[in-house]
Amino acid sequence: MTTKRKHMLLAAAFATAAFIPCARAAAPLAKTPAPGYARITLGDFEITPLSDGTADLPMDQLLQQKAEATRAALQKNFLALPLETSTNAFLINTGARLVLVDTGSGAYFGPTLGKLAANLKAAGYQPEQVDEVYITHLHPDHVGGLASNGRRVFPNAIVRAARADSEYWLSQANAGQAAADKKGFFQPAMQSLAPYVQAGKFKAIERDGELVPGIRAMAAAGHTPGHTVYLVQSRGKKLLLIGDLVHVAQVQIDNPEVTIGFDSDARAAFASRKQFFDGAAREGELVAGAHLQFPGLGHLVEQGKGYRWVPVNYTQPR
Repeated sequence: MTTKRKHMLLAAAFATAAFIPCARAAAPLAKTPAPGYARITLGDFEITPLSDGTADLPMDQLLQQKAEATRAALQKNFLALPLETSTNAFLINTGARLVLVDTGSGAYFGPTLGKLAANLKAAGYQPEQVDEVYITHLHPDHVGGLASNGRRVFPNAIVRAARADSEYWLSQANAGQAAADKKGFFQPAMQSLAPYVQAGKFKAIERDGELVPGIRAMAAAGHTPGHTVYLVQSRGKKLLLIGDLVHVAQVQIDNPEVTIGFDSDARAAFASRKQFFDGAAREGELVAGAHLQFPGLGHLVEQGKGYRWVPVNYTQPR
């Protein structure tokens, strides 16, 4: 084929293409997330992380360190401010009991949160099937999903939380004496727990120990007076549910001394974080965090004066 012939064919092709309409998407952008649940096995247990959604938080103002240090740490990890922060809960099927740890925000923090019940159903369970609900602490983003319009969302469940937390957050006297930035935590706790208390379905945790076979409560005070972590064990495998021991992994795992303005006792919060992080790193325990990026699962490895976070590998139940 001559060069002139090639040029004529190319010109004809471009001329034809000019009359072909531009391709368009067949449908508008969905702009809705996939169902927020994951699933792993732990020995004979099945663990289902559940997303309650995310909230944008000004972590440079909330973390108790220089704002520039927080901004630099987030930028290093390709994160922006305000930081889109996960709220996670964890469903444990022991084969004999269905146990939910924390319940998300319910209706307290707007439309980007409060998705736990929907994601529980998407994961194949119904709220009526939950036997026990264990609360790490009584902040609204952990108890808000317990009730809806004054009614129990988990009608057949016993709810448990540390006595130190229930006595503090359910006290009108404490609410009246609280600092202005803490007053808003009391009413949601009272409203969320009230229908369970009235039905005789709230039982305070008095001390460290096993609540059902394979799940143990351990005091981790500081973030709140009765903040509690839960250790799940099956066939030698361990999972430590750490609640709010950490809020921003990119800062507090590398530098566990950094506390957050939500802490009731910052010094005690740091001590609890150090205690349980040391144990998890030493034992190689799987760790689950309420505010780590969903699904919030990984391991801690000692690194310098802090730790390194190793997210779990994606797996499918088998």
